[in-house]
Parts: sequence; structure tokens; C-alpha cells
Amino acid sequence: MKTLRFIGAEAFISDEKYAKNNVRNVAHDLYPLLFKACYLHEKVEIIHLLVENWPLQDFNLGQLLCNTVDYPEDMCHWACQLSLSACLKGLKSYVLNCSSNYMKRLKVVDLTAIKDIEVQPCKCKKSLGRWARTDLLSKLCYDLLVEMQKMKTNPLVFEVNISVFMNLFVTERNYELVVQALLMKCHCPLKIRCVDFRADSLSLRKLFYVLKLADPASINKLEIVHNVPLELDHLEVLLNNVTFPKLYSLTLPARTFNVTRYTAEDEIVLCGVGEKLSNMTNLTELCLSFSTLTGKIRKLLSPLKTPLKILEIANCSLNHADMAYLSNSLHAEHLELLDLSGHNVTELFPSTFFKLLSKASRTLHTLILEECNIGDNHAQMIAIGIVPCRKLQEFKFLGNPISSRALRFLFNIFVDLPLLKYIEFPVPRDCYPHDVSYPLDECTLIKFDQQKYENIKEDLLSVLHQANREDIKAATPLFGSYDSAIGETSTELGTYLLTSFKEALEHFTSSLQKLK
Repeated sequence: MKTLRFIGAEAFISDEKYAKNNVRNVAHDLYPLLFKACYLHEKVEIIHLLVENWPLQDFNLGQLLCNTVDYPEDMCHWACQLSLSACLKGLKSYVLNCSSNYMKRLKVVDLTAIKDIEVQPCKCKKSLGRWARTDLLSKLCYDLLVEMQKMKTNPLVFEVNISVFMNLFVTERNYELVVQALLMKCHCPLKIRCVDFRADSLSLRKLFYVLKLADPASINKLEIVHNVPLELDHLEVLLNNVTFPKLYSLTLPARTFNVTRYTAEDEIVLCGVGEKLSNMTNLTELCLSFSTLTGKIRKLLSPLKTPLKILEIANCSLNHADMAYLSNSLHAEHLELLDLSGHNVTELFPSTFFKLLSKASRTLHTLILEECNIGDNHAQMIAIGIVPCRKLQEFKFLGNPISSRALRFLFNIFVDLPLLKYIEFPVPRDCYPHDVSYPLDECTLIKFDQQKYENIKEDLLSVLHQANREDIKAATPLFGSYDSAIGETSTELGTYLLTSFKEALEHFTSSLQKLK
């Protein structure tokens, strides 16, 4: 419920002309209150003025938009395009405005708390995603320096020094702009400080260069994904030349590892990479999906000095030795998220899989078992495995050949998990033709009996209702969970893939011509 203070702030900004004329006269401690009210109502011109005249030392979006006494809704997931753009442009105006320098107290801007979600609750319904925030701030830093050079600006403006903490997202399309902003950081009053770094659709040369500019010593989370051609040798070069003392989370692109092709020398390099990872004493999250790691999980994970809390090893072609190591490792008792998608865990290594779940049961929050060939004959085993996981909050098992009857059985198990909030379940097998084979391709995936599915879903939801567990959300996102980063850069990713395919064809054609 809103307090009288917040209602008063809303009344003040309701007359925009009056608010803009008087915002500089407002008591300094009311600026955060006015900012949240403006953000809620998308009063972009007032937001710009508030930031331009910010009287405090900190501008932390997480603290400004989080649950507060005056307005209890947490708005950190409001990545509103209009409001965020006004904030960033207001920072530029803050540097350039003509107020005396002693009035400029702002030292730290923190934009890292913004969460990107699929549907924006703001009025404009448009988001300024992580890539767009990176792009806009980089452009503003460059434009700021240009304007400072052109205008007869008070020389004291050059003494303004504001650290802007943010999560960078760099692709080929914004690479040059980001590099410019980072190179000029020592001259620009707005100094970008990278906290989390994500790279996609970049050559290795560009990746290594921009990473060094971003100050790897300050990076907490590093995501190198999709269209970055990183392989074992490149990873070794990166870790030998760049250190990440604060890194707690590392994501590597598909096919970084492919142990089926490794020579004796490659095995030595693999062990060396494991040792380098062990030097990252804060590392608790490791995402290695779609790498081939058959029989080599121990070499990578056993050197780690800190137990992993998040381990994503989907489609890594694990074998008995890998599962045996995981179930007996130091990591097992600390895991909060485990992704074993793409492995036939219940058929190939049931004993070690259930031992792993048992070890992780006291800490596990999220379990992902997509396309694991879980059928009706495995439902009882899955139930036995997850019942001890009393802290489980999310369970995702899309793409499994399970019927509506077995799903109903599992939903009756789910209602007894006290903290469970979210389930991703597959379209039941009985909604597809009898002759389909799993895993389903994209064309087959969407060819199911929609009405039958809706009836089954209604029945499953009734199980939750009868158990008074409407707090559990159940869904079937056919193509997986929403990824804001992919949604924001999908056009560029598609272009990059087409270009790579064209280059591969040209190389293949050239090789054929040489054989003639």
C-alpha cells in the first residue's frame, strides 16, 4: 500500500509543468521518492531533470526501485525503455549542466540491478535490454566527450568523476562503440565499470581485446556464448593471459570442449584449464552445456577449491564415470541448480543419479531434466528422486516422452514439495501421433492436438487447486524458457549464422576445386 508521502509525490509530478519548474527546490532526501513515482508513471522529462540535478552521492537503481516503505512493489524488473533512456541521458546532462562544481556530489551510479523479463509491466511496454543499455551508455560517453570539446565548458566539468557500474553485453554490432567508450574511460567523467560481461557473435581477437579493456579484475560473471568460436586451446590462452580474481560465474559456448578428438597434448591442456579454474576461488557457477566431456568431468571439476552451487552440463555426453564422480564429489552437497538435460539418467545410470539427488537434496532449488527420455516407466523413479528435495523451487522436464497419466501422478507428488513454485512440463505423448520418435524436431514439436493438451493441462491444474497449491505455476514453453539476451539480438545472431554458413560453403567449394 502507498504511504501518504508517496501519494504526495504522485500529486507533485501529476502537473508536469509545475514539477519541472520546482524540482530543484525539493529537499534532497525526497529525490529517491520522486524518482520512483516518476518511474512508475513514466514521467520521462521529470526523470531527466531529477537525474540531471541529483544531489546525493549514489544513484543506485536497485535501491531506488526495490521494495520500499513508501511503495512496496519491487520495480527492478521494469527495464522501461522510456524511463531508463531518460536516466542515462540525464547522467550526461548532469555532467554538462552549469551548476557550480561543489554542488555535484554524485560519485557512483549502479545500473546492475535491472532484470530483463519477457513482458514489460510499464506503460510503454517496451524494454531497454542489456545490449541496448550497453549501446546507449557507450554512445553517451562518446558524445559527452565530443560536446565537452566543442563547447566552452567550465573546466571544472573535467573534474567530475562518476563510476557507472553496469552489466555489459557486447556483440559485433556494438563492439566499436563499446571499445571507444572503454578506451576513453580515463578522460570521460562517466567511467564504465563492468560487473558482468556477456559476449556473443564476436571473433576471438575482438573478444580478448574488449575483455582486457573491461578490466577483468572487476568482473564477477563472464558469459561467452553461442557465436564465439572458443575451443580448448583458445580457452587456455585466455586463462593464461587474463586473470579473473572476482569471478563467481563462468559460461562457455557450445563445443568449447570436445574430448573425442583430444590428443595426449590436449589432455595436458585440459588438466591445465582445470588448474586455472581452481585459481578462481570465488567460482561457484559453471555452465558447460553442449560440450563433449565424456569421462573428463573429474579433470575439470576436481581441482576446484570452492564447491559449485550451479552446474549446467546439458548435452555433454556424460558416462558412468562422470556420474560416479559427480555423485561422490564435494560439489554434490552444495548444488542449488543442476542441469542434466540431454542425458538418459534414469535408464543409463539410475543409481548414481539418485545418489547425486540425495546428496544435493538439502540445497537444490532448481532441477532441469529436459530431453532425458523420461517415460511413464520412469515416473515412479523420478518421484522417489525428488521427494527428498524439500527446497526444490523449480523443476523443468520439457521434451520427455511422458503421458498425461504419468504427469498426473507426478503433479500429485509436486504438491507435497513445500517450496515448489514453477514447473515446466512437456506436451504429453498422447497429444502426438503414435509414430513420433523422441527427441522431437521443431517441425514435429508443434504438431500436437491442441484441444487435448488444453484439457490435460486443465486436469493437471485441478490437481494443484485441490491441494491448495495455486502458488505453483505450471507451463509448457515449447521452445524453452524466455532468454532476454537472445530475444534482443536474434536478428544479429541469425545474420552471423548465415555469414558463417556462407563462409563454410565457400571454404568447402575451394577445397573441392583444389582436388581437381
